Amino acid sequence: MPDPLHAVPGNLARDLAVASITSTIVDVPTVRRHKLSNTSVTAQSYVIVQVRLANGAEGIGEAATLGGPRWSEESVEGIKATIDAYLTPALLGRRADLIETAGAQMDLAAKRNNAAKAAIETALWDAFGRTLGLPVTTLLGGAVRDRVPVLWTLASGDPVQEVEEAERKLEARLHRIFKVKIGALEPTADMARMRHLAQALEGRAELIVDANQAWDEAVSARCLPQLDEMGVRLVEQPVPAWNLPAMVRLRARPHTPPLLADECVFTVHDMLAVGAAGAADAVSLKLVKHGGLLALKRVAAVAEAAGIALYGGCLLESSVGAAAHLQAFATLRELAWGCEHFGPQILVGDLVTEPLRFEDFHVHLPAGSGIGVTLDPDKLRAHTRA
Repeated sequence: MPDPLHAVPGNLARDLAVASITSTIVDVPTVRRHKLSNTSVTAQSYVIVQVRLANGAEGIGEAATLGGPRWSEESVEGIKATIDAYLTPALLGRRADLIETAGAQMDLAAKRNNAAKAAIETALWDAFGRTLGLPVTTLLGGAVRDRVPVLWTLASGDPVQEVEEAERKLEARLHRIFKVKIGALEPTADMARMRHLAQALEGRAELIVDANQAWDEAVSARCLPQLDEMGVRLVEQPVPAWNLPAMVRLRARPHTPPLLADECVFTVHDMLAVGAAGAADAVSLKLVKHGGLLALKRVAAVAEAAGIALYGGCLLESSVGAAAHLQAFATLRELAWGCEHFGPQILVGDLVTEPLRFEDFHVHLPAGSGIGVTLDPDKLRAHTRA
């Protein structure tokens, strides 16, 4: 087999060699408390990855977590340590355009650590795209859309405050689909909260709920018909990720809204198991789960083959992580449920020179080469963890 290093003409192969990889932990305060079933955050933490090539091009990527290793096993501290000690040595001197090879090298260097790998892979795509003067969407097959419907998450736990928040988003024409985080309260309290929201927003907005695995099967069987009666469009991960049989049984019950798989789908094998069992109606796609843009598209392909609809999930990414997701989402032929990349709007300050554009209930694909956004060094310094 010919050496792939010689497949690129001239000095381009040498120019595309990875010269350095740096990682930085940042903490950005949020405009309000974001409350999940198992934690709440008032500041969002990220690891920002910067990859520099021999040609001087720089690419950026981002790994997000929620309140430490509570949503998955990764924390920003662990992500940075893995990048610095294991993933960086595996990639220095290697070609940035050989993304599949880079992924294989990272898999040899560290098991799982999907958020860390996704941040580096994003930075490789960004640096390669900037070298060629092309957006990542072009490198992934081309965009089929330049904007994606985007929802907003209501997660304070106070229904009066949440209605006021939703009203402001509707008036500004930013969001008309709202995902409500439930599970931190008793089920009866959450159902009362949902009725208040459904009645206040009836006919003007659509509601989705996310239990973040907080319920068991019995609670789910009692609450799902109530949510269906309220007109809730989609229910995300009501039971623990391991309990696929419960998801199957719940889907078969009458008056169950469509179910969205999230924490039960990290890998293509997870997606295959969910599809084979008939355990979900839709799947939430996230770089932090799947390990990169290529892996995200592979998971999406398995879902489509199983007749499972696609939903663009998020972990409160800044414009860096959101832009990376949009590069992949824009190339998916079908994205029935839109996306939830409202993260840049919940931060008191973003990390890029020009944040993403939210307009007419959509988030717009950024223009330009690479992932389309540029890191602001002053903002990065301002939020860097001491």
